[in-house]
Amino acid sequence: MKKAAGLVLSTRPVCLCKTFSTNNPLSNTLNMTINADTKIAPILKQNANALEAIVSISPKFEKLRNPLLRKLMAGRTTLAEASKLGGCSVDDFFKKLEPLGFEIDRKTQTADEAKKPVPSFIALLKKEQVIELDIRPVISSGSDPLNIIMEKVKSVKLGEVLKIINTFEPTPLIRLLEKKGFESYVDAVNNNLIETYFHKKGKSNPDEIEAAQPAASDWDNVLKNFGDKIQKIDVRHLEMPQPMLTILDALDRLENDTALYVYHKRIPVFLLPELAQRGFDYRIKEIQDGEVHLLIFKN
Repeated sequence: MKKAAGLVLSTRPVCLCKTFSTNNPLSNTLNMTINADTKIAPILKQNANALEAIVSISPKFEKLRNPLLRKLMAGRTTLAEASKLGGCSVDDFFKKLEPLGFEIDRKTQTADEAKKPVPSFIALLKKEQVIELDIRPVISSGSDPLNIIMEKVKSVKLGEVLKIINTFEPTPLIRLLEKKGFESYVDAVNNNLIETYFHKKGKSNPDEIEAAQPAASDWDNVLKNFGDKIQKIDVRHLEMPQPMLTILDALDRLENDTALYVYHKRIPVFLLPELAQRGFDYRIKEIQDGEVHLLIFKN
């Protein structure tokens, strides 16, 4: 302490900044407005408490606790789509998230909220045209049904219909198969039984389900352009669906000027559409049976 002209001066530093509470769950969510079309990922990013709030709505959202599955699903799923997956309503999300500080826009309606008319292929459908696949036992066992579904898809002939029996609407699958020439129709029998019909409407063959692969002719040039800005991961030892989830997790942390070099056992067919959706380009180099290299980078 120093005395100067009758005043006592302190040598200790004085903080003139405002004090903020780090325990306030609302501090990160102020001014964020959400509606039916808001994706789950930005909600989780804004407030860590949102994860528990969402999981409490339905047991079907427990998978969001898995960090890799959360990265895969939250970035592509809106509240409206999640409500269909969880057998709940969008308003259930609003009621849980509003106390956390999110502002609710109930006026904005999702584009597909109106009930779609029954397509002609359903009206004219004959029993012998339908191929049924019940994936509920597969999901209950904790396994990923995607490989089973896609193998069945390859066997569907022109004019036939694949009927997927599940407990929720398979929105990502619908998007994937629509790009491959299938039209779909979802019949919500009840909250625990969803039947999704996929009709093969165009001229195609089973090989068309394989995504187009950029030629590897410029592999060396692309690799050279990145120089030492290469991040490498090896997913050859992982079982499905861990390779895809591990790659997406790495891409979330990838710098814009860096490429991800992946050692894989096979061409990841179901990953490729996801890369395009997220704004990534890629090159594929088949080394030998059981060994494929991928180079993934921002467009």
